[in-house]
Amino acid sequence: MNWDELRFEDPWWLATLAILPIIAWLRSRRSVSAIVLPFSGQWKRTVYSGASKASVFFAFLATIFFIVALARPQLYETEKQTKSRGYDIILAFDLSSSMLYEDYRDGNKRINRLQAVKPVLNAFISKRTTDRIGLIAFAGKAYTVAPLTFDHKWLGKQTERLQVGLIEDGTAIGDSLGVAVSRLLEGSKERAGEREGAFIVLLTDGENTAGMIDPLDATEIAAEESVSIFTIGAGRNGIVTMPIFDDNGNRLGSRRVPSRVDEALLKEIAAKTNGQYFRAESSSTIKEAFETIDETSKIEFEATLFSVTTELFHYVLWASLGCAAFSLLIGTPKSEEVLA
Repeated sequence: MNWDELRFEDPWWLATLAILPIIAWLRSRRSVSAIVLPFSGQWKRTVYSGASKASVFFAFLATIFFIVALARPQLYETEKQTKSRGYDIILAFDLSSSMLYEDYRDGNKRINRLQAVKPVLNAFISKRTTDRIGLIAFAGKAYTVAPLTFDHKWLGKQTERLQVGLIEDGTAIGDSLGVAVSRLLEGSKERAGEREGAFIVLLTDGENTAGMIDPLDATEIAAEESVSIFTIGAGRNGIVTMPIFDDNGNRLGSRRVPSRVDEALLKEIAAKTNGQYFRAESSSTIKEAFETIDETSKIEFEATLFSVTTELFHYVLWASLGCAAFSLLIGTPKSEEVLA
């Protein structure tokens, strides 16, 4: 029980507890028992050593419980009821070889784009507790890594497993959007009326160079289905550093390569679907992009406050009766003592 929620309906009864120490003091000043409590004159006549003191103690305890019961203790609980609705979200994640370009920093350490994005992506997933989230990875082709799910812990593990090289190289932006819209439409049929809406977060660091679907065709389908697309252009334009590995994955060195994000395309995709475009040239701007998406596509839950009151006086009253009965039991003299 949370004692912060305990209250008394008639607390003024508790003031009478102050009389009990006075009664106890008066009893101690008399050579014979004061006739204050029932049968108190007989409590010293038992054959049990210390029984009189014990019976008086339980009589006083019974009186305390009785006064507390008169004060009507209650357990008062306030609860908040909210509607548990959320969004369906598909995260479309670029795994092309350019995600290994090292143009981000973690403090003084140079890191690649994949290393910069993963923790931000996981943080975003963990914050969207009422949303179903799915994950699509794409490079030369697009694949569903995780369907829409409420199991965000499992989804986070799938995100950690993402690595460049799992999919043939290329940047199939159109295919990724096509698969994302398809997964959202499947999800909307499963939970019709239970979702607040749906949107896609597309993170890529390049231009559309592969795939069967034109990015703008997929965008038109998303717009028709009222699916917003938030686009994030990751990485810097210009000459950047790319690591070189041998066949066993050991790093041999690095080389300088050109990098370019098709900002015009990403802006158009976002504009046509009532989404938003973000340019993320550093680790901090990637984080800011996801935080903005989180805030702009968050449901303000309707909360209803209600209280529940539980009466506790009957428990205390039973305790009082129990103590009184025990006091009488150990304080009542035996028949031979009364006759004596």
